Amino acid sequence: MPGIDESLLEAMRLPGARGAAVVDWISGLALGAVGEAPGGDPEATAAETAELARLATESGVLAPADAGLGKEPPVQDLILTNTDSYHLLRFVTTTFDSTVFLHLWLDRTDGNLALARIRLAEMADRLVLG
Repeated sequence: MPGIDESLLEAMRLPGARGAAVVDWISGLALGAVGEAPGGDPEATAAETAELARLATESGVLAPADAGLGKEPPVQDLILTNTDSYHLLRFVTTTFDSTVFLHLWLDRTDGNLALARIRLAEMADRLVLG
């Protein structure tokens, strides 16, 4: 089972990957980061994506009807697109209350959004925190 560093390196092997991070959405801190960061500052990127993750997870409108019944986060992933890239945020499910997500930044021209979403979900399922 891969840890943070191994998972981030695996994410960077995806076509079009520009950067990846594991972020705690409560504190806004990056637990690990590789590659580029939008705007050049990985800590600022972690804090801003954490705010987006926090808004999504705390939204009553976006949560399924059975949210809060298990250890599953109320939102599985978020996809944000802009003119030149994709941002995928995949929430990590753990045996304890997880507040961690994987953030993958993909080039829109070279990246494959469907493949990246599938692979990021697989990475989140295998990720070992600790």
